[in-house]
Amino acid sequence: MTSLARAHGRDATRGSLHNGAWPWLRRNLFDGWLNTFATLAVLSALVWALPPLWRWGVAHAVFVADNAACRAAAELGACWGVVAEKHRLILFGRYPHDAHWRPLAACVLLVVMIVISGWWPFARPARWPLLGRALLRFRPTVLLAAWAAVVGVVFVLMRGGAFGLTPVDTSLWGGLPLTLLLSTASLVLAFPLAVLLALGRQSPWPGIRWLCTVYVELLRGVPLIAVLFMASFMLPLLMPQDSTVDVLLRVLVGLTLFGAAHLAEVVRGGLQGVPQGQVLAAQALGLGYWQTTLTVVLPQSLRSVVPALVNTCIGALKDTSLVTIVSLYDLTGALQLALGDANWRRFFIEGQLFVAAVYFVFCFALSRYSRWIERRLNAGTRRA
Repeated sequence: MTSLARAHGRDATRGSLHNGAWPWLRRNLFDGWLNTFATLAVLSALVWALPPLWRWGVAHAVFVADNAACRAAAELGACWGVVAEKHRLILFGRYPHDAHWRPLAACVLLVVMIVISGWWPFARPARWPLLGRALLRFRPTVLLAAWAAVVGVVFVLMRGGAFGLTPVDTSLWGGLPLTLLLSTASLVLAFPLAVLLALGRQSPWPGIRWLCTVYVELLRGVPLIAVLFMASFMLPLLMPQDSTVDVLLRVLVGLTLFGAAHLAEVVRGGLQGVPQGQVLAAQALGLGYWQTTLTVVLPQSLRSVVPALVNTCIGALKDTSLVTIVSLYDLTGALQLALGDANWRRFFIEGQLFVAAVYFVFCFALSRYSRWIERRLNAGTRRA
């Protein structure tokens, strides 16, 4: 018993030595002369750059919406007053000023649903009461119903015309709500299509395989600006004269088709990584094609391409900034509207930094979520 305790103590000491701050620094920052040189170079650059950045961004900056004070301090510090003055226009675009609570509520609902959708599949039913276990058992159905309800509420909030809300045309939607709505809706709609395209490219029937290959390669070989231009300006020319399609819907269709092509290649890479023995074993158990695909192939393939999927989602979030070419003002487009004021136009750098910070928060959160998923999946593999 004493020897076991001593061995456990030695293992704990060895683990603390390998997991401390200094071992981490040696492994990641000072591993070899080249890595050490790069670390020292970056530290030197930070020491040189941080003091003037601090003076410009904090010490001598103006944080109140005072244009005269900003102009007086323009040579010494930043003018964050442009954000204080124009933050509503940047975040909500041309949406009516007296109804800004509606897009704010829509953003909160979308973010909450995204967080719940990302966390709930990994929740542990044993920690929930009886009702919680029932909800977790039927989590796909519950999530789909919750998403349908939230999307309906968001549409009513943004569009109005019901429950006493003033109608607001979709051409006035903009800012952060439009960015979140387009990126979320396009990814949700593109993912099932991407899975079908990836399966179609591995189909034994040449016709289906050829059609899927042409679609994916054509959309991946065309820039998103061209796809948005075609969806916004060319699509109405192909429709009857008396019929019109809302510009927001046309842009959403273009983003969905473009995102599906890129996601399809990611999913196809995961499908090729599944051992053929898994498929043969499922067939030997009497499972059909769709049963094998849904219960054996897809879970393993999607598990192996989580980083690539999240990377594609981050790209889709940032690609929404291109919708300004079709007169939809997302977060970056709304910033250009805000900078149309001649009194604040010279402080465009501060506005761009604010928008960049908003994008960074969402993209960094997605990146950390990807790491969290990988740890959970790898932990499950180790326990298995």
